[in-house]
Amino acid sequence: MDISGGIKASLAGRYASALFDLASEAGSVSAVESDLEKLHAALGESDELQNLITNPQISRTQAGDAIAAVGKKLKTSELTNNFLGVLAGNRRLGDLPDMIRAFGTIAAAQRGEVTATVTSAHELSKAQLSTLKDKLTAREGRTVKLSADVDPELLGGLVVTIGSKRIDGSIRTRLNSLAQAMKG
Repeated sequence: MDISGGIKASLAGRYASALFDLASEAGSVSAVESDLEKLHAALGESDELQNLITNPQISRTQAGDAIAAVGKKLKTSELTNNFLGVLAGNRRLGDLPDMIRAFGTIAAAQRGEVTATVTSAHELSKAQLSTLKDKLTAREGRTVKLSADVDPELLGGLVVTIGSKRIDGSIRTRLNSLAQAMKG
């Protein structure tokens, strides 16, 4: 599988690709993707978990035991638990966030989806996100999965990133462009 952006070329991409292949063979891509989304959310909420995956002073055994306990608490699948154990044994837990992103990209590509990150100055309503998703799906010719972020420094407007393409309609960028044009 050749995914644009060189995902498979990166270390995280190779691990994610191997996990995807195993999940695909087992018919459990959706389950593993769900497990990884739970892990991603847990990483965002827990400083202790973040410390576990990044602290080089934690031994492989301790990391393996701790990540196994996290998997049990999150009720992740056996395949996901085995994958986490391999990461702990290879001292690669620190790359887990990149692996989660890479797995999501590979799974989405297999489904004919593309992920778009939408950054706005204020939180968008569900109706606004739905309208934007429909317009982006029409533009891209395939299903778009949205990920929304908020950055108050944009002042207003949107920045949409789809793969390597970026559509910047933010007021901050427009003001910066105007300032550059006025400098002559």
